[in-house]
Amino acid sequence: MSCYQAAMIDTDKAQPPRIAPNPTDPRLTERVMGTDQTGAKVEIKVPVERPLTLYLNAQEIVTMMTIGDYPEYLALGYLLNQNMLKYNDVVTEVEYDDDLQVVVVRTEHHTNFEAKLKKRTQTSGCAQGTAFGDLLEAVESVALPKADLRTSWLYQMTHTINTMPSLYLEAGAIHGCVLCKESVPVCYTEDVGRHNAVDKIAGWIYRHRVDPADKILYTTGRLTSEMVIKTVRMGIPILVSRSGFTAWGVDLARQVGLTLVGRARGKRFIALSGQERIIYDQNLAFVEEESARHKRKGEDRED
Repeated sequence: MSCYQAAMIDTDKAQPPRIAPNPTDPRLTERVMGTDQTGAKVEIKVPVERPLTLYLNAQEIVTMMTIGDYPEYLALGYLLNQNMLKYNDVVTEVEYDDDLQVVVVRTEHHTNFEAKLKKRTQTSGCAQGTAFGDLLEAVESVALPKADLRTSWLYQMTHTINTMPSLYLEAGAIHGCVLCKESVPVCYTEDVGRHNAVDKIAGWIYRHRVDPADKILYTTGRLTSEMVIKTVRMGIPILVSRSGFTAWGVDLARQVGLTLVGRARGKRFIALSGQERIIYDQNLAFVEEESARHKRKGEDRED
C-alpha cells in the first residue's frame, strides 16, 4: 500500500520533483506475440490498461482506465479538473492501495457530488474523459496571466519532447502531456488517454504548489474543448499541440484569452488564439524538420 499526507508536507521549501517517462518500467507494458503482414511471427510491446477506482472521502467518484503510474497525481488532478476540488482546498490525505487498485482523496470538508455526477457530459476525449456541465461557467471567470511564447522556446521544446525516451516511442498507443518552463520540460506524463495525462500534471501542480503562470502545456492530442477547459482551470496561459483543433476548442480559447498553437511539427505551427503572446525570434533556417521516427500515426494528413 502506498500512502502520503499531501497537505501536511511543507512543499514551499522543496523543489518539486521533475517527472519524465520511464519506458523501461516493466509494469507499464506487456510483450505480446502476433504475426505481421507476411505471416512471420513477431513480438511487440503494448501499454497496459488497469482500472483505478477513485474515492473522494466516502463517495465513489469514477473508475478510470490508466497505465497505473502516478495514481495520486491522477486522482488529485481529476478532482481538480472536474471542479470537485478547489486549488485552495485542504487535502488531508491521499491513500493508494496497489492491491485493490483504489485511491482515496480525503479533505477537511466532506461534500456529496451525486448531483454533479448525474449531470456530467461526455466529451470528445479518449476513453473516460468527462467534463461536468458547470465547468464552462467555472472557466468564464478565470483571468489568465500575461506571458510570452518565444518561437525559439517552442522549437527547442518540441524537439526535446520528441526525442526524449518515452513509452510512446517504446510501445506506441499512448498520449503524452508535458508542462514546460520556457523550452524546458519539468513534468512529462503519459497515459492511454490524454485526459489522464493532463490530469496527472494538474495533480503534480497542486501537490507541489507549482506556479502555472509562466508555464506552457504541450499535448500530443487534439486541441478540443476538454483540453482548453483543463488548461484554463490550471491557470496555464499557453497550450501547444502537435495535432489539430476543434472549432469549439478554438472558440473557448478565444473567449478566455488562451494562446492556442497546433500542428507544431518541425518548422511548422499554426496559432488560432492568443497570438499577441508570440515573439518570433527564431530564424527558421536553423530549425530542423521532424524525423520520420518521431511522427505519430495518422499525421501525414493535415489534421
